[in-house]
Amino acid sequence: MAARPLRSFISSFAPGGLLVLATALLLQQGLLNESLTALVHVYPSMVAAAGLFLGLRFNRSRFVFALLVLAVADRALMHYAGGGAATEGVGRLVYNAVSLVLPLNLVAFSLLRERGLLTLWGIWRLCLLLLQISTACMVCWYLYPEVDRWLDYTILDLPALTNLRFAQPAMIVSAGSFLVLAARSLRRRGAMESGFLWALVSCLFALAMDGPAEDATIFFSTGGLVLVISLIESSHIMAFRDELTGLPGRRALNEALLRLGSRYTVAMVDVDFFKKFNDCYGHDVGDQVLKMVAARLNDVSGGGKAFRYGGEEFAVIFPGRSSDQAVPHLESLRKSVERSSFRVRGRKRPRKKPVAPLAGSGSRDRAAVTVSIGVAERDDRCPSWEQVVQAADKALYRAKQTGRNRISL
Repeated sequence: MAARPLRSFISSFAPGGLLVLATALLLQQGLLNESLTALVHVYPSMVAAAGLFLGLRFNRSRFVFALLVLAVADRALMHYAGGGAATEGVGRLVYNAVSLVLPLNLVAFSLLRERGLLTLWGIWRLCLLLLQISTACMVCWYLYPEVDRWLDYTILDLPALTNLRFAQPAMIVSAGSFLVLAARSLRRRGAMESGFLWALVSCLFALAMDGPAEDATIFFSTGGLVLVISLIESSHIMAFRDELTGLPGRRALNEALLRLGSRYTVAMVDVDFFKKFNDCYGHDVGDQVLKMVAARLNDVSGGGKAFRYGGEEFAVIFPGRSSDQAVPHLESLRKSVERSSFRVRGRKRPRKKPVAPLAGSGSRDRAAVTVSIGVAERDDRCPSWEQVVQAADKALYRAKQTGRNRISL
């Protein structure tokens, strides 16, 4: 049990956290000083080109607009504030505006649902981004004194805060944005959620570090690189993991079967009467049934590994085990699904449990869910994994023909 929180921490920290940490250490130790000028010209261009290609290829508007925000922030600071925090004038105004608006944009793009680039939603988001840029330009030219006082407003008169480069409004927004993205990353544990978190951290380094102007560009580019890697990682996960159940998908099953040795058992699991269940209760309830069964499969004992095979069918592989050794664990799985209490949500039942439920309110309709299981092991009759899967599928057919809710060899 102790290993699970450790794996969660490592998955949320790598690779984004490692990239940001490595960038900070390299710049802090001066290891990039000799190549910094060339790197500033090449690094951002490579990240932008890769990001634009992948964003268009996968039609990810949140990703493309986040990269665009990082690029605009970097160019604005480089042009008006010398890449850092200017102490007065328009440079200070631009720095405070970027420090305030950049975290808000990253949070917004992280929370928004993906709607695609070349869609009405994508155009609206682009217009909102352009509106921010045009508003910032108008403020710099026409409303500079009033806005400058607001952006640089001192909320707490503490020496520890007044010595920081960040203005206090931007400091509060940055801290709140970090907490929101950190909570979202820990809750969803997705690659893009983690990517937005570490992209924000990299941008905060760019805004906070007191160094050459090129350092800020390197950190902004690292934030973009974190998002690029996160997009690649999330696309890989989508290809190998079933979105509905969270189990590895059929492609992952095929690769796992190729890595097995000379002794293993494959079990094919099918939800009984699933089509009738869908016709009676609807596809939304059917999806909940699949999630429940997948959760039981994910907890299968005996070293079994569960996969979503397709539709209402799942597969479980037992590396290094014979069918006789795997059957007791599959029987426990079958009984666990059979004992599961699945209550069908009625139409008038509230989505959230009320503090004081009314007597007789909601639905009391319980649906029985069972599974049939077919088992086959690798032996002389089935020397290849394709033959083992076919044999397990035939055994599953026999289990369904002889009454369902049982195991067949």
